[in-house]
Amino acid sequence: MQKKLTALYERLSHDDDLMGESNSISNQKQMLSEYAESHELTPYIHFTDDGISGTRFDRPGFISMMDAIKAGQIGTVIIKDMSRLGRDYLMVGQIQEMMRQKQVRLIAINDGHDSLNGDDDFLPFRNIMNEWYAKDTSKKIRSTFKAKGNSGKHVASTTPYGYLKDPEDKNHWIIDEEAAQVVRRIFQMTMDGCGPYQIAKRLKEDQVEIPAVHMARHGAGLWQGRVNEIKDPYAWGSSTVAGILKKREYLGHTVNFKTRKHFKDKKSHYVSEDNWTVFEDTQEAIIDKETFDHVQRIRKNVRRYPDGWGEAHPLTGLMYCADCGSKMYVHRVNNGKRIPQYTCSAYSKVPVGTLCPTQHRINADVVIQLIKELLKTIAEYSDLNREEFIETVKTTQNSQQSSEMTKMKTRLTEAKKRMKELETLICRIYEDNILGKLPDERYSTLNEQYSKEQKELTVEISELETEISGVENERRSPDKFIALVDKYKNFDELTTYMLNEFVEKILVHERDRKGSQQTTQEIEIYFNFVGKYLPPHFGEIQMTPEEEEEMRKREARKDRLHQNYLRRKANGKQKEYENKVKQKKKAEIEAKKEVIRQEDIAKGVFVPVSMLLEAVPKKGVYENERRSIKGICG
Repeated sequence: MQKKLTALYERLSHDDDLMGESNSISNQKQMLSEYAESHELTPYIHFTDDGISGTRFDRPGFISMMDAIKAGQIGTVIIKDMSRLGRDYLMVGQIQEMMRQKQVRLIAINDGHDSLNGDDDFLPFRNIMNEWYAKDTSKKIRSTFKAKGNSGKHVASTTPYGYLKDPEDKNHWIIDEEAAQVVRRIFQMTMDGCGPYQIAKRLKEDQVEIPAVHMARHGAGLWQGRVNEIKDPYAWGSSTVAGILKKREYLGHTVNFKTRKHFKDKKSHYVSEDNWTVFEDTQEAIIDKETFDHVQRIRKNVRRYPDGWGEAHPLTGLMYCADCGSKMYVHRVNNGKRIPQYTCSAYSKVPVGTLCPTQHRINADVVIQLIKELLKTIAEYSDLNREEFIETVKTTQNSQQSSEMTKMKTRLTEAKKRMKELETLICRIYEDNILGKLPDERYSTLNEQYSKEQKELTVEISELETEISGVENERRSPDKFIALVDKYKNFDELTTYMLNEFVEKILVHERDRKGSQQTTQEIEIYFNFVGKYLPPHFGEIQMTPEEEEEMRKREARKDRLHQNYLRRKANGKQKEYENKVKQKKKAEIEAKKEVIRQEDIAKGVFVPVSMLLEAVPKKGVYENERRSIKGICG
């Protein structure tokens, strides 16, 4: 029968390395080899993990040793002390039990432990102290780390894409102009209405290196020295683009403590923004604050779904229903024609018409034309009477700011009051449930309902506090709006970028006469920095007596037609007419839509599912590199 091997296991972490040569791998190997030879525990084989924490159990050397134990090749395991095996007392206990079941002898030299001599009652306490040491070391390192972060220094090991560490001062970041140009382009494309997927696709087509490759080329980042392992250096992903668009560091700020590690698994976990520490203006900015804020608003409001008709409409994310406050969605093909129209999203939710009574339908071209005319008038007013223009802008902004501030503060007070009420209600139903006054099922329903309302109020309170703080910090916003008007002057063509720069939101009211093509419809346009602003006399029309009489006759005729419609509807004649022509009209509209669809297919804008290539399933390859202790122990 073949004699079993003796496993000599050495482990050294970065923390242990600080303790001196006595813990070094070479010292451990010498100690274990001499012990094995002097006690005739040969032949032996070394298993080593260098620079890996004992709180982890996915160590390559440790895994190889455990595989050999499971295979029945190892009869004895010798270690310097129990902390070499690990610093998690529960895991170490499970490993010891597995070794006992496999009849493997465990020797910890410095702890005087030999499993051949029976159970050591004090050993579990040593394992607990070993874990405590790891926890205490982690706490000390975290304390040093926190002190550095709170002093305003960068705690990130690498710089964000777009920055490099200053060779003369590692705590200072300098702009990497080549990468910064790409970052600015990403923000510019977002302002132009492109989504992360579209941006990533464009960058890949233009063969722009991904951040990992670019940073490694400059001796920075996590992939330095391993660039050849990256299969596609231009494989931009939408998640990478989205991550870049969220980084406050591009404003020139230092943002510390975005992640947190646990001393056992050493993995970084993202924490909420409330736990971040931000130091402003610590390095040169790549993106200005206005552009950054616009992009965050766009990213918050615009959601893109494949609709078969290309990119997001320029007004997407800006249109809102004036009555219910819901977003308005664009419909690009109406009655077989390419006429983009916006309708209230709440109206169409089942049951239709309950959340919002009407569609508030409006042609997108009408809104863009109105914005264009309004901006032209503002620019002309600015040129003709500069001082009066500046004064009216500031007066309008201050009055609206005061009104909005009052509304927000009132709502904030109401929300906080309701939060306290909910806390009382939750405590009360809990007590009633414990005392048997409230059935479990009813308690569960009420608790879920109150908890949901609490979460919604928490989000609302946070947003209101942020908005109130923002309003108070932007008292000079009118100057920014005036500078923005001066920047362009010519508003003959409105790009998506310009719309996002100028417009905060657009509120659409229902038409004064629903169902009529020639009628008035109120639209409120709110600009960034100043809110709702109209130059004096804008939209005022002086009608002649003849024009007024013509309008009166037209409106009277509409009234008569509408009354006739109501009578036909009451006696059933309207229903008969609709049923008669409905199928014919529907067939005609579907035929027109099919023509449009074929045009889009030919252009490559729209691809039906039936035309997609059939995907061949790929077999996954399981790489057994990171095993759980359960897998190790069999």
